[in-house]
Amino acid sequence: MTPQPKFFLFSLFLLFSLPPAAWAEEAAQAEEESSKEPGITDYISMEPSFVTHVGSPGGKLTYLKAAVSLRASQQTTRPAVEAHMPRLRHELVMLFGEQTDTDKLTTMDGQQALRNEAKLRINGVLEEQQTGEAITGVLFTEFVVQK
Repeated sequence: MTPQPKFFLFSLFLLFSLPPAAWAEEAAQAEEESSKEPGITDYISMEPSFVTHVGSPGGKLTYLKAAVSLRASQQTTRPAVEAHMPRLRHELVMLFGEQTDTDKLTTMDGQQALRNEAKLRINGVLEEQQTGEAITGVLFTEFVVQK
C-alpha cells in the first residue's frame, strides 16, 4: 500500500510550517529581552583596603587585610554606592571584626560565606536607604589573614 499524495503533501506542509512559528516566537522573546537595558558590569573599588583584628577576645592578635570591590549590573548603582560609602564601609568593618574563627577565614568556604554575608549587609543598607539599587557581588581582590 502506497501513501496517498495528498497525505504526503499535507505531512510536508505541517512539518515545515511548525518550526517557523516556533522560530518567530523565539525571535519575539529575544527582541523583547534586547529592548531592556543591556547588562553591564561595573566594579566599584572600596578604597582603602580594610585592616582589622579578628579572632576571639583575649586570644592571640590576628589581623585581616581585605581589598574589596563591589560588582554592580546597573549604571545607576555606582552613584548610590558612592553616596553611602561611609555607611557601607562601616558595615564591612563591623562584619570583619565579628569574625572569631580565624581558621575558617583561611578556607575557600569561609571566604565565600564572608563574601555572601557582606553582600547581604551592603544590599540591606542600600534597601534601608531606599536607593532602589543592589549590588550583585562582593569580590576580595586581596585577602590576607596574619596570625
